[in-house]
Amino acid sequence: MKLLLIAEYKNKKFLESNYELIAFADKLNADYVMFGVGDESDLPKCDGKFYLADSEKAGEYNPSLHKKLIAEVMEKENADFIVLPHTSYGWDLAPRLSAELNLPQVTEVVYVSDSNFILPACNGKLWRKVSTGGKGIITIQGGAFNPENDYKGAPEVINLEVPSIESKVQFEGYEKAEAAGVDLTKAEIIVSAGRGVGKKENVENVRKLAEALGGELGASRPVVDSEWVEHSHQVGTTGQTVAPKLYVACGISGAIQHLAGMKKSDFILAVNTDKDAPIAEVADVLVVADVNQFAPALAEKISSK
Repeated sequence: MKLLLIAEYKNKKFLESNYELIAFADKLNADYVMFGVGDESDLPKCDGKFYLADSEKAGEYNPSLHKKLIAEVMEKENADFIVLPHTSYGWDLAPRLSAELNLPQVTEVVYVSDSNFILPACNGKLWRKVSTGGKGIITIQGGAFNPENDYKGAPEVINLEVPSIESKVQFEGYEKAEAAGVDLTKAEIIVSAGRGVGKKENVENVRKLAEALGGELGASRPVVDSEWVEHSHQVGTTGQTVAPKLYVACGISGAIQHLAGMKKSDFILAVNTDKDAPIAEVADVLVVADVNQFAPALAEKISSK
C-alpha cells in the first residue's frame, strides 16, 4: 500500500501534527510520499520523497491551486490513498480532491481494523466500519495516531512548479476566536467531569475537587451534550485543546476526541471504575474507584491541610 500524506503548513511553519500522518502510515505498514506547501528550511523529519510547493507562490491557503498540485503528485505516484489531517485545511481540501479525482472520501478516521477504517457516528456514540474497496481520500482525527518514536531523517525534496491559477477563494489571514466563558488553555490544573459521574448533581463533586486543587472545571462532550456543564468547559476536538501541568479525568472513558484535546498534559490522573477504560492507556496514574466517592474524599483531604 502507498499513501500520499498532505502536510499542513500554518503561520509559516509545518505543524507537529504532521507526524501523526506518518504514524498512520506506520500503522498500515504502508509506503508513503509527502506533499506540502511551505518552506524548505522547515520540513518534517522523515524519509522518502517530499513534494514541495513554495508557500510564497502557492499561499498557505489556496484550495484551487493546492488541489491541482496534489492531483499532479497523485498522477505521478499513483498512491492508494491521499491522507489529510482532520482540520479546517483537510475538511476543505478532501471533498475538493474527491470530486476532482472521482475517489470516495472517508472522514475522521480514528482506527484501522482488518483493512477497514473505523470512524465515529452519532456524535461519537457509535462506531462505523468503512471500506472504500480501492483508492480513496482520508482525513484522520487528531490524536488518534500518535507517533510512538521521534522521527528523524531528511526527505528527498522535489520542488514543484507553481502555476498561476485564479481562485475564487482569497486568503486574508488567521483570526483568533474570542474566548467564551472560561479559558481552559491557560489553566495549570484542570479537573474534568465525564459521563461516569452519573448525573448533573454529581458534577459538583468534581467542581469542589477542582477548587481544592486551585484548578478549573473541565468536561467531556457527553456531559456538555447532556447540559450538565456549559460548553465553554468542554475539552476535546469540539471543545478546547489544553496542556495543563495536571489533568484529572473523573469518570471519563477516554474517547479519541477527548484524548486529542488533553494528550499534551504534563501529568494525567484518571479516576474510573473500569481499569480497562481507554483513558488508562494515557494516564500516568489510574485510580480504580467510584469518582463520586473518591473526588469528595480527596477534596476534603486537600482542604484540611
